[in-house]
Amino acid sequence: MEATPIIVFAAAILGALLLLVAAFAGPSTAKAQGRRLADIRDRHATSSGGAVEAQMRRILAQRETKLDLAFTRFIPNPAQFQKRLDMTGKNWTVGKYAVTSLVIALVLAGGMAVQGLPILLALFVGLLVGVGVPHMIVGIQIGRRVAAFTSKFPDAIELLVRGLRSGLPISETMGVVASEVPGPVGEEFRAVSDKMKIGRTMDAALQETADRLGTPEFQFFTITLQIQRETGGNLAETLANLAEVLRKRAQMKLKIKAMSSESKASAYIIGSLPFIVFVLISYINYDYMGKFFTDERLMIAGGGGIVWMAIGAFIMRQMINFEI
Repeated sequence: MEATPIIVFAAAILGALLLLVAAFAGPSTAKAQGRRLADIRDRHATSSGGAVEAQMRRILAQRETKLDLAFTRFIPNPAQFQKRLDMTGKNWTVGKYAVTSLVIALVLAGGMAVQGLPILLALFVGLLVGVGVPHMIVGIQIGRRVAAFTSKFPDAIELLVRGLRSGLPISETMGVVASEVPGPVGEEFRAVSDKMKIGRTMDAALQETADRLGTPEFQFFTITLQIQRETGGNLAETLANLAEVLRKRAQMKLKIKAMSSESKASAYIIGSLPFIVFVLISYINYDYMGKFFTDERLMIAGGGGIVWMAIGAFIMRQMINFEI
């Protein structure tokens, strides 16, 4: 069998997956919001000492193993990639991630080749799954951790407010939050307190945490503290208002999620139904459905169908995607 239909089929699947990734990656308004927050942060950020920066870079460099250094040579932006892994809250590194992806890809491709699939198709599917599945797992872990952080963050701010009103400085109240609030909130505030103990300024430590988390809620908190340090005012009252705003923001997100849940469920059912039918018919009569992997016309038709389904999923996703 010629390799051209297989390449066309693989390209069609790849294009469909790219559309799905673009659809589920989130709206562009989030990027615009991030740029606005970055502009405000840059206007009010204070400079940190160069010696402390160099010390932190040395500490991070010591964490890298030979395996990490070997794979970072083949990654365009390893620092950004490691930042994404750090957002999960796990001790995952670039080397572990790359080895896991490579093992999944090789095992799956070898198993499919043994079953009789063409070598090129087996390699493509193995590489696709080996890259896609770990990326999806990392995304799920990030989403869960960010959701857990966002749900407890207003409580942490209110605890800060109570500490400030009792006369404690902001640095000590952060230590109280780190020890009293469980989950990701306590871990992040503990990291901020540890950085402050080794000489980092509070603004720099908070900004590093905000960049790693990537949540607007913590960015609001960081910018609020930076502005208050320059302009003065009642910090306890400002943080209390921020906590109220964040709670209302969370309530609005829940309302939008409830209103769009029916449309999302319909999209998931419609999108998965053809694949479920394909698997069931293949289980009953594989010779009938197996022609999609051998007949050139069916391969091109199947790839075109997947592309059109991806376009439909992309449109439906954009119609039900809201950003606050």
